[in-house]
Amino acid sequence: MAGLAQKSFVSLSLPEFDSGHCSPLSGKLGFLKVPAAFGIGRGFEVRSGFQAPIKAMESSRTPSYVVSNKLDNFHELDQPGCNPNPDDNVPVNSCKDTLKTSNVGNSTNILWHKCSVEKVDRQELLQQKGCVIWITGLSGSGKSTLACALCQGLHARGKLTYVLDGDNVRHGLNRDLSFKSEDRAENIRRIGEVAKLFADAGVICIACLISPYRKDRDACRDLLPEGAFIEVFMDVPLQICEARDPKGLYKLARAGKIKGFTGIDDPYEPPLNSEIVLQPNDGPGGSPKELAEIVISFLDKNGYLQA
Repeated sequence: MAGLAQKSFVSLSLPEFDSGHCSPLSGKLGFLKVPAAFGIGRGFEVRSGFQAPIKAMESSRTPSYVVSNKLDNFHELDQPGCNPNPDDNVPVNSCKDTLKTSNVGNSTNILWHKCSVEKVDRQELLQQKGCVIWITGLSGSGKSTLACALCQGLHARGKLTYVLDGDNVRHGLNRDLSFKSEDRAENIRRIGEVAKLFADAGVICIACLISPYRKDRDACRDLLPEGAFIEVFMDVPLQICEARDPKGLYKLARAGKIKGFTGIDDPYEPPLNSEIVLQPNDGPGGSPKELAEIVISFLDKNGYLQA
C-alpha cells in the first residue's frame, strides 16, 4: 500500500460551465485531458493539490444527470424542483416532471431514450429508405439465392443492405431454439425485431427464412411502419422444391429422420396479400438475377432507393 500514499489531482474551472448544471470537480479523483484548442489565457484556471486516494473516492460523487447544452430530447433527472444529490433530503417525488417508466413483457421499469439523430437523418445520410424485405417460401424455393442476388444488385447501385438468413441466424442469436412450433415462432419474432432495428438504421434489410405461419409473419409486419415491410413469396410447388432438395432434408424427412419438417409433416401457410409473388424457374425471366431486378424495380417505383 506504500505506492498509494499520495496522488495529485487537477481541477478545471471554465466560465461556460459555471451555469449551475455542473457539480464541482475539485472532489474528483482521476485524469483530466485539456484540449490544446483551449490554450492558457482563455479564461480558466488550473489548480493542483494532494488528497489521499481512498478519501478522494469517498468524497467524490457521480452526477445523476447529463451535462449538455442540448437536452431537449432527453428526460432530465435534474428538473426544476429536483435535487440530483440523494444526501440533501429532497423527496424523489418533488420533481415537476417525473420520468415515466413502463413494463414490457418481463422487463419492468424501463424507459425509452430518444436520440436527436433519428431515422430520417440516417436515411438522408444513406440516400435510401430503411425497410424490411421478407422472403418466405418452402425449403428449396430459392429464398437465400434470391436474397444474395438482391443484395448484389442493390450494392451495385450504391445501396446499403444486410441479409438475415434463417440458417445463419440460428448459428448465433437463435442457436438455443429448436424447430418445434413454439421455437419457430420465437425464431421469427427475434429476426423480426432485429430486422426492425436495421430498418430504423436506414438499412434495406433482407430477411429470408421459411417462416411458415401467417400469424408470425403478420406479427413482424406489425412491428414496422406501414409500407416498410415488403413480403416476397417464393411461389414454388412442393414437388419442385423436393426434387431440388439442396440440403437433402426432404429425403431425411420422408425417411422419418426429421420430424416437423415444413411441407412434409408440418404445414406451410402461403401469404394471402404479398407485395411481390415470384415463381423461379429455369426458363426465361426466372433466374435469380432477373427475379432480383423485379424486387429492385418495386423498391425504386415506391421510393425506397432515395431518401
